[in-house]
This record gives sequence, structure tokens and C-alpha cells, in this order.
Amino acid sequence: MLEAGSRTRSQPPPPAIVFEALTEPDRDPARPWLRLLEDERTPQILHAEHPRLVVWSSLWPKRPDAQVRFDLVPDGAQGTQLRWTLLVAEPLPDPSLLGHLRKRLNELINANLRSTFGQ
Repeated sequence: MLEAGSRTRSQPPPPAIVFEALTEPDRDPARPWLRLLEDERTPQILHAEHPRLVVWSSLWPKRPDAQVRFDLVPDGAQGTQLRWTLLVAEPLPDPSLLGHLRKRLNELINANLRSTFGQ
């Protein structure tokens, strides 16, 4: 698998809480964050190591080979440094699709998920 994109950003809660949100995205119906587009599907958990690693299956039927890896590291205070990494098989998506996939992950994780934690 090739790394097709990655971004690290802090999340306010500790890794165990972020891990729970990534492995159970529908756990709080009052605060949904995994709002998928018509061309996306709910990911499956391929691998998880509490509270530091989660690997999702692809969100995109166009790229069923894709995986999203989440590395969760304590930030030294009470929060989490969360890194998402988009992994794909060769060939890489064309630049337009690749930009879309990266943007969507950033929206879902660094905007939607983050907002559920009050940020």
C-alpha cells in the first residue's frame, strides 16, 4: 500500500475517547460526525489496538482498496495527537480524485469529529 496523504492535528479528549469515536462513530446520535456523501459508505474496522491505532476500510466504492489508518498519541496534556493516513494500492488515484479523498478525510476528522468535542 502507498501513502497517498496524511495529516496530524490535535483533538481535545484523551486517546481512549478519540479511539471510541473512531470505532463507534454512531455512538452518540445527538452528535453525529461521520456524515457521508452519496458516493461514500460506512467504513469497517479492519484493525484496532486500544487506544492507539484504528484502521478503517475504504469509504469510497471507487477505491475499495483504500484504507485509512489512525494513529493516536497522547499530546502531553489531556488531549490526543491524531494522525490520519490514507493508504491505497497502485496505481495512485488521479490528482483530482486524490485531492477529493484527502479533503474528505480532513473534513470528517479535523472538522466534523473535532467539532463533536467542542472545538
